[in-house]
Amino acid sequence: MGATGSKLEKALGDQFPEGERYFGLENFGNTCYCNSVLQLSSESTLIFVVLGFGRRIETVIPWFDALYFCVPFREQLLDYYSNSKSIGDAEENLLTCLADLFTQDAHEFLNFLLNELVDILEKEAHAIKSDAESSSPSEKISNGPKTGQANGAQKEPLVTWVHKNFQGLLTNETRCLRCETVTARDETFLDLSLDIEQNSSITSCLKNFSSTETLNAEDKFFCDKCCSLQEAQKRMKIKKPPHILVIHLKRFKYIEQLGRYKKLLYRVVFPLELKLSNTMEDADSEYSLFAVVVHVGSGPNHGHYVSLVKSHNHWLFFDDENVEMIDESVVQTFFGSAQEYSSNTDHGYILFYESIGTGNKS
Repeated sequence: MGATGSKLEKALGDQFPEGERYFGLENFGNTCYCNSVLQLSSESTLIFVVLGFGRRIETVIPWFDALYFCVPFREQLLDYYSNSKSIGDAEENLLTCLADLFTQDAHEFLNFLLNELVDILEKEAHAIKSDAESSSPSEKISNGPKTGQANGAQKEPLVTWVHKNFQGLLTNETRCLRCETVTARDETFLDLSLDIEQNSSITSCLKNFSSTETLNAEDKFFCDKCCSLQEAQKRMKIKKPPHILVIHLKRFKYIEQLGRYKKLLYRVVFPLELKLSNTMEDADSEYSLFAVVVHVGSGPNHGHYVSLVKSHNHWLFFDDENVEMIDESVVQTFFGSAQEYSSNTDHGYILFYESIGTGNKS
């Protein structure tokens, strides 16, 4: 904690949470996208080491900045990375690790982090189950150990504590406009990526996410009942809201005329308390904002990440190794810019909401 911890302790006085620890994380040249996500957990450095990501970063950090701003080298490295991905599951090496650092943003790193954690937990659970089955007489039959499910039944997917916290369920409904048959397909999600508009809100973005889309012309839907392509209406609904709702605002948009990505500086209001009404459940799901990852900068290829975290009813501002307490009203300064051209480039990018209801807690 060092000096930062001392300042916070003095600022909070007797209100400083007993047993709580607030860490700043050093920026190893260009790793703020990692820090902004990891600082959402007070023990984040442990996760960082477990994943081995820290060692990969330390390998390339001494000359990272110089190489990143060597444009010919950077472009050729990214071409190499793109070609390696197109080949398939190419073996990871120093080149691919360096390219990862050049291209990752906070949202991509969050997805990598959660999926990596799931993989670790699933491997551990399967290993424990295999050990238990091999040592338990009740799991064996006369011709050897059991190897399948009765009647061809599928194994239930393993649900880890990552799933219990972050995973929700979407249902994609498509209605044929000829026979009125509705086809529904469920899919899980760990975060919602929302398109944004100028001077909008999270509520309106969620409504657009669940709005009805007509499929016609070249986008017609193949109806199994009609056995042909038909015009249809499609919409996405939240079938089961997660306990922790992670919302990714799609601030980086590819502009064909420019041939590159552009950052959308739009003002998008995100409330401290959110009601999720576009679900298939009868009652609204209520959420409370507890963290925001902020992108600082006017473009997608350069900038900085910081995070805001609510802990024990206090809002904290994390900027790499610097941690300070802020007033709750400061959160609204990160909504975005009401005008297209603005000196304010500090915008909310990833929002973390926690359920304050009891209906969907595991």
